[in-house]
Amino acid sequence: MVLTPGPNMIYLVSRSLTQGRRAGVISLGGVAVGFLVYLVATNVGLTVVFTAVPELYVAVRLAGAAYLAHLAWKALKPGGLSVFDPQEVPHDPPRRLFLMGLMTNLLNPKIAIMYLSLIPQFIDLTEGHVLFQGLVLGSAQIVVAVAVNLTLVLAAGVIADFLSRRPSWLKAQRYVIGAALGALAVSLLVDTSGPGDLS
Repeated sequence: MVLTPGPNMIYLVSRSLTQGRRAGVISLGGVAVGFLVYLVATNVGLTVVFTAVPELYVAVRLAGAAYLAHLAWKALKPGGLSVFDPQEVPHDPPRRLFLMGLMTNLLNPKIAIMYLSLIPQFIDLTEGHVLFQGLVLGSAQIVVAVAVNLTLVLAAGVIADFLSRRPSWLKAQRYVIGAALGALAVSLLVDTSGPGDLS
């Protein structure tokens, strides 16, 4: 899911290609703080809701399946935009770079929807500490997201040059990601277990 192009990735790669790696890394710091804001906000809410009404798990699971299906379609549909087709961005000072990264993430509803629809699938209510479980799972996602995006920031120029000469690779990447997301959406849709059955 982290490899699915979205506003954060497009902004970070564009910033790195037009202003350099340092600018991309500073922007990524703002994006990471945005992840933390969404993580805490969604998990505090999930703790309250799941404790009071565990039956909402089914609705959340179906919403998660729909979200994954939407991401799969975006990856598979014709004419999708490549993240390595950079957009022009102005050169900004470090403070503005950080704030732009933060705002790009906070204004990206994909992150909130992802936390709300996916984290509950892996919470085991019988183990207790729902808030702690959610924060640990979300933190793992943040570590993966920051690592992947940092790699893209540092290697943006090389990757863009490589893929510009191999358009078939871009198409193959979209198909692989779309198929994987679609398969995960189907597995969530047909899953009949309750939240207490997950570990």
